[in-house]
Amino acid sequence: MAKLRPGRAYRSMKQPYTRKSKFKEKNYTKFALHTKITQFHSGNAHNTFNKRVEVISKSTLQVRDNALEAARIVANKYLTDSIGEENFHIQLVSIPHHILREHKLATGAGADRFSAGMQKSFGKPIGLASQISAGDKVFEIFVNEDHVNEAKEAADKIKKKLGFKTLALVI
Repeated sequence: MAKLRPGRAYRSMKQPYTRKSKFKEKNYTKFALHTKITQFHSGNAHNTFNKRVEVISKSTLQVRDNALEAARIVANKYLTDSIGEENFHIQLVSIPHHILREHKLATGAGADRFSAGMQKSFGKPIGLASQISAGDKVFEIFVNEDHVNEAKEAADKIKKKLGFKTLALVI
């Protein structure tokens, strides 16, 4: 089974590669990949809350969709267990559109027979990433006044899963 490359291999910001269309002649990407994010809104989206905790990026980088999904799952699980599903709303603000490519190189004995080297080295799509600038919101957590400490703890868990410097603001 093919192993997933580490996130640091795709962290630096690249030119966006996102042109997807239902018309073949306007679709510049070979095929559209499906995101690993199952929900962009978790918790009770219909209730109105008076406090908001924002997780804001301190640096400009790319984050893969599986890292965003892992952070969302951890925060959702913590808040559901601690304050209940009706008392919060998590929104994933940063949406992955950028298609990541990989130029696979053959290694081992006899690899030179079927490897193309650097000819046609554009790469095949392998995943999706979200391009985040410094100061962009990544997550928003909506809670009431009495659950702000739990929301801060969930924001801290999100920060640990994402692996880049972030800031949690209570608004």
